[in-house]
Amino acid sequence: MRQKKKQVLLDSLLLAPGYVEKWAKSNGLWPLLGVDEAGRGSLAGPVVAGALILPENHGILGLKDSKRLCASARESLFEQITRVALAYGIGEAQVSEIDELGILKATLLAMRRAVDIALSKFGRDVALVVVDGKVPIPGLKVSQKTWVKGDCLSMNVAGASILAKVYRDKLMREADNVYKGYGFASHKGYATKAHLDAMRRLGITSFHRRSFSPCALLSVNSA
Repeated sequence: MRQKKKQVLLDSLLLAPGYVEKWAKSNGLWPLLGVDEAGRGSLAGPVVAGALILPENHGILGLKDSKRLCASARESLFEQITRVALAYGIGEAQVSEIDELGILKATLLAMRRAVDIALSKFGRDVALVVVDGKVPIPGLKVSQKTWVKGDCLSMNVAGASILAKVYRDKLMREADNVYKGYGFASHKGYATKAHLDAMRRLGITSFHRRSFSPCALLSVNSA
């Protein structure tokens, strides 16, 4: 039992935000830029990516994957991140690009745009770009490393996920005022029962990703 508790403690330390930063510093890879996305699985709206370069001693408490935070905590952290960041960028891939390229390529395009913005603000290259997930960003001229669960292991990636999520949620609230009756402000475009019911009742809008199966099926049925 004591050995099991010791292993649980060790695992929690290894999986804490900041593990990637410690690893990078020990390997001489600093400064670090983290990248993550929001909205990949949504049926509507753009996919958004955040890119973030935090100072070594940023002093922000509570940084973690945006999905593990309530909305008010994300909003508060967004303000802190944008205030203290050495540089950050937010990139989008629009619905038309998602339908044309597919969601994976569109997500990587949004990430590339976010990274380019952050690096242009930073004014020089970083030692390493850490990308949440398994797929690297095409065309980057700086070194990058993919990291599964990067949003749980890196403060820069976690912060990037918060930037992307808060920014995208704002876009979806604005869309709620344009596309009445769909409930975008509440479900943010994801396939909830309320959203699917609204799509059946009101039809598919130009804000929906027609290449996604629920939207494609409803488009055919309503044609």
